[in-house]
Order: sequence, then C-alpha cells, then structure tokens
Amino acid sequence: MQRVEAQLKNLLRSVDTELLEPGEKKSVVSIRRLAIDTRLDVRDYELSETREEQLKCAKAAKKRLEKLEKAILTAGPVFGPADVAQLSAQLEQIQSQII
Repeated sequence: MQRVEAQLKNLLRSVDTELLEPGEKKSVVSIRRLAIDTRLDVRDYELSETREEQLKCAKAAKKRLEKLEKAILTAGPVFGPADVAQLSAQLEQIQSQII
C-alpha cells in the first residue's frame, strides 16, 4: 500500500487542481486523503495482535480500499486509462491479500 500511495502522490503532484472541474477537484482531494487513510488501515491490519482485532481492521481496510478504487475511477480523466488500470489492479491485489 505504501507503493500505491507513493505512486498516487507522484501522479497527483503533476495535476494542476485549479484547472480541474469541481467534481474532479473534489475527487483529487478525496484520493489524497483516502490514500493515507487506506495505508494506515492496512498497516493496522498487519500489526493486529488478536484475531478479533485483525478481522475488525480487515473489514475497515477493505471498505477503504473500495472507496479509494471508486475515487480513482471517478477521477479517471485526471490520471489516464493506463494509470487507472494499474492502480485498480494493485488495489485489488492488496484487497485479495487481506482476509
């Protein structure tokens, strides 16, 4: 998830938010926030000490991964189809590794 977050930050760094439509601008802001929150959720899942805590963190991480993927798809024109496909595949791979 750290690599995905770094990739998103790198892609978003080159985007001039002032030139975006209001909906796209909102998606970009949302993606920045969701990327950080998702990384933290995945980290919490990995560091869980009990099965109960792991299941709770897995549920939160999966939910946030889905939100991040939807936000990336919504902001697709900002990234381009190749980046959207790659990011979606990476997020699905992370999600498949969570219980």
